[in-house]
Amino acid sequence: MFGEQPEGMQPQDMQQGMAQGMAQGMAMASDKDWMTTLLLAILVGGLGVDHFYSGKIGTGVLKLLTLGGCGIWALIDIIMIVTESYKDGNGLVIKKQ
Repeated sequence: MFGEQPEGMQPQDMQQGMAQGMAQGMAMASDKDWMTTLLLAILVGGLGVDHFYSGKIGTGVLKLLTLGGCGIWALIDIIMIVTESYKDGNGLVIKKQ
């Protein structure tokens, strides 16, 4: 039924398996589109739209209120997106598909 774990599988085992998979180079990627995120950062990044899209609501509001940190924050986000080191609200890297 709902909420039951597969037989012999505990939540700790699942977490350890995910950690081992990431340690072996199987990093999980975000489901957000890389090109969409890049275009939003370039066109309306000063208003925080790229952060709202990627699920970072809190920093999206801060970016909106500071107009992208006077442009510096927006520029840093563009560089992070291009170098594929930009993470979504769940901490997953947004990569080219």
